[in-house]
Amino acid sequence: MLVDEIVRRVRERSTRLASGLPVPPLPVGSDFSLNGIVPAPEKYRPASVLVPIVARTPDITILLTQRTEDMPSHAGQVAFPGGRRHESDADDVATALRETEEEVGIGQDFIEVIGSYDHYQTGTGYEITPIVGIVTPGFTVRADPREVAAVFEVPLDHFLDERNHRIDSRMAQGRERRFYAMPYGQRYIWGATAGMLKNLQFILTTGA
Repeated sequence: MLVDEIVRRVRERSTRLASGLPVPPLPVGSDFSLNGIVPAPEKYRPASVLVPIVARTPDITILLTQRTEDMPSHAGQVAFPGGRRHESDADDVATALRETEEEVGIGQDFIEVIGSYDHYQTGTGYEITPIVGIVTPGFTVRADPREVAAVFEVPLDHFLDERNHRIDSRMAQGRERRFYAMPYGQRYIWGATAGMLKNLQFILTTGA
């Protein structure tokens, strides 16, 4: 898939969402989507992540992070750069760009924001807005060692191929929790990150 086509499809859905126009539902909207009726938090805290699509040649990639093992939440998990919205952030885009620079050292000069897509609600009480950015190669990664154990890239084609998507499960608080997973080599990509990647795959492959 070419970068121009990615930009067109993401912008089209982003524009329709912003305008309140109907859009086809995405495969997964929350951590609860594969688990039947599960009590959700009464109030979600706003957060946003950057979905960094690196315009490499010939293989476009997605940049991801591995969180450190001592983080208070989601320790050791694969994640997009991002976090909760601060009062000083102008909007969701500002949150995603600030967090990206803080976590992995990629400045806004390397990122072209092309839109966002549907919110994703987590079992930990966050409502995440995925902000999609085209990242120009040439950046230098400077990972914050307090939050980020590793920064790596995965070919976009890995996520576009449904043969790499699976549904796994584990026991949590006495009940089985099912979730999407898209392992790549030694990296186990699952949960909210895999859910948002599943939605991106749907947008890019169907044009929805």
